[in-house]
Amino acid sequence: MVDYLLHIYRKGSKPFQTISDLPEEMALQIMEQLYIEGAVFWERFKEPRSYLSFRKQVELTMRTAFKNKGGKPINEHPIYLIVGRPKWMDIVSDDKTLQTTEILRVPLSMIKRESVSFTYPDSMVSALMAAEQNPDYYEPEYHGKVFTFDEMMDIIEKKGLPGEGWETRMPKHYAHYIEAQVWDRSMLESIG
Repeated sequence: MVDYLLHIYRKGSKPFQTISDLPEEMALQIMEQLYIEGAVFWERFKEPRSYLSFRKQVELTMRTAFKNKGGKPINEHPIYLIVGRPKWMDIVSDDKTLQTTEILRVPLSMIKRESVSFTYPDSMVSALMAAEQNPDYYEPEYHGKVFTFDEMMDIIEKKGLPGEGWETRMPKHYAHYIEAQVWDRSMLESIG
């Protein structure tokens, strides 16, 4: 059973930050600085305005779904982490990404169950797949869904982590991991 989360952030910056909290123009400016062509973790910021708009829409949907399942989000926007260290990271990591990222390991035991939700895969990719419903890789039991701590741990116990027992039809270029959304940043203050 996995017992930690990973937080990936840009070298030289402060961990556990979110662009969603910033005024739009400042967020757009930061995303332009974060964008690195050919870097798997930073290419997502290529079109910052559409990225930010979609991200805020997904966050609102996730927060509402999480509350409906009994979650207790404190912050309006979550901090994103990854469950365990997925094989996908080693397969797609490129030199540009490796040279510009830092990774912090967060013990899962530090996170209150009522303050963390999960998606498979990355929340934005999950929402996109649910919207597209491409029969080649759409998995209706997972895509576009928000899971509680207990629900996700039950899935992991039965299926394993993506790429490590849990085989899916996910295209290689999409994030192939379970994302955790921490809705109470105070739990992360003592790390990093």
